[in-house]
Amino acid sequence: MPKAPQTAPPRQFSLFPESARLQRIDPATNCWRFYRLTLQDDLFGGTVLVRSWGRLGTTGQERRERFGDPVAAQKELMRWMRVKQRRGYREDMDG
Repeated sequence: MPKAPQTAPPRQFSLFPESARLQRIDPATNCWRFYRLTLQDDLFGGTVLVRSWGRLGTTGQERRERFGDPVAAQKELMRWMRVKQRRGYREDMDG
């Protein structure tokens, strides 16, 4: 009996994202900005929130904040997402 073709499992969207890519584009004010948030495990069992921001097309700046508790890091990521969305940033659908 022939085997059925294998398909990729359905993509599960996380209720608790580990990264976010936001951008704010307003040509009228020459505003072309990005903001990235990423959670990473560190070598000491903690979690690091990496925040990167700057003008689109540049490397920008980066700040890292270490958390001993991954839940606290997740809450901080969500807090920054809300702050940036209130300032006009939207999800980057290309990234």
